[in-house]
Order: sequence, then C-alpha cells, then structure tokens
Amino acid sequence: MSSKSPESAAPDQASQASVEPLASGEPIEFDAAVSELEAIVERMEAGTLSLEESLAAYRRGAELVARCRESLAVIQQQVRILEADLLKPLGGDADEER
Repeated sequence: MSSKSPESAAPDQASQASVEPLASGEPIEFDAAVSELEAIVERMEAGTLSLEESLAAYRRGAELVARCRESLAVIQQQVRILEADLLKPLGGDADEER
C-alpha cells in the first residue's frame, strides 16, 4: 500500500520561515508543515491506518518536526540579532542626549 501524504499549500518563495525540502523534494513552509503534522496526528489517532501506513506517517511526522525545529532555531537567532541591534545606542545621538 502506498502511504498518502497530504499535499502542502503551494510554497511562497518570499517566506523566510520555510522548512527545507523534504524527501519528496518540495519546500514546505512552517505553517504548512504544522498543518500537515496535525493531519498526520488526526489520521494516526483515528486508528484506520495499516502498520505500514502508520510507520510511513510517523517517519514523515518526525521529518516535519525536525524541519520545524530547525526553522524555529533560525528564526530565534534572527530575533536575537534584531534585539541586539535595537538595544545598542544609536551612534552619536545617544551620547548627545546625556
């Protein structure tokens, strides 16, 4: 039996929070990956999948979770960089106000 994986929404190339391409080669955005994970969990909890389908769904879910974690780590680093820039004094203006 072939495992059915839900098709993700069309990738938005402008998004910076996309998940790296998975085994099927298509890039998946973070929100699309989370939606797919939710669908996988629902299918698994329904108990209608065969053993092979359950194993394939688990593998796909684990891959999606790993990619989401990587994406979140990148975003967290970007936020840290932005926060660090915001907390620095702005050139000579900060010295002149004191």
